[in-house]
Amino acid sequence: MALKDILPSRLGFGAAPLGNMFRAIPEAEALATVEAAWNDGIRYFDNAPFYGAGLAEIRMGEALKGKPRDAYVISTKVGRIVLDEIDQAPRDNGEKGDVFANGRPNKVINDYSRDATLRSIEDSLKRLQTDHIDIVWVHDVAQDFYGDEWLAKFEEARTGAFDALDRLRDEGVIKAWGLGVNRVEAVELLLDLDGPRPDGSLLAGRYTLLDHDRALERLMPKVAERGLGIVVGGPYSSGALVGGPNFEYAPAAPKILAKVAAIKAIADRYGISMKAAGLQFSLANPAVAAVIPGASRPQRIAEDTAALNDVIPADFWRELRKAGLVSSAAPLPV
Repeated sequence: MALKDILPSRLGFGAAPLGNMFRAIPEAEALATVEAAWNDGIRYFDNAPFYGAGLAEIRMGEALKGKPRDAYVISTKVGRIVLDEIDQAPRDNGEKGDVFANGRPNKVINDYSRDATLRSIEDSLKRLQTDHIDIVWVHDVAQDFYGDEWLAKFEEARTGAFDALDRLRDEGVIKAWGLGVNRVEAVELLLDLDGPRPDGSLLAGRYTLLDHDRALERLMPKVAERGLGIVVGGPYSSGALVGGPNFEYAPAAPKILAKVAAIKAIADRYGISMKAAGLQFSLANPAVAAVIPGASRPQRIAEDTAALNDVIPADFWRELRKAGLVSSAAPLPV
């Protein structure tokens, strides 16, 4: 089944901030943020054990436990097992550094085997307080997390997680599976395999207004041609696009900040919010099934919903393209 047939809407909720990403979020604020998303009509929620060592899943499970389960879609990820024991050693999270330093202190181990995949799903079901998960992404099998060892990790996932998820999908236990990564190359490699058969992937940060060239050239045509779909995570590029200090989970480089300033100068002239420009750009590509911005405050949800519905004049996009701020090949909103 195509992702677009599974997902209830084109705007979803990215739960990474619920795991205390970058800051310690009060419990009440986290639950209120999920409730605000629900009240605004959002019915797709993405999560992962990695987010705060299970904290994001626990909070989302608590927030959604009274909602009718057939009214919404949940995706979560495999590849990490959250243990009961406390982690004493510093964590090596690759380029993600210590973004979840304020999460739970539980030890997290990386394991993409078949048995670990099944255990991860069982653990997520408990934390999320649900009886099924709709979509499962294989998390972070890419160079940003594993460096030169990423291909070995990918092979571990190919012979373990991929096969297990393919079978669960064919048996109707889950509806879809794919990768949940921050790098284009991993998704390309998955699509080049003779089997198993993914339904799409979650690609974070690689099809955004600030960074889209490689995905546009190498990945999106292949995804569209096969009738698959991409869920765009991190459409605001870790917040850099909307005035935040971070890009790719770290302080933004001067080059990125200059690009943001150039886009914002044009957006300000047209009275357009950067959120509207970012969300609508990502969704204009026919291969994109949904975008899932993260939020940690209830008011951010209303901003995202409004941004999706803002009317942006075609001249704005033409001006961005003329200034070299958008690829000449990128599909633009109409």
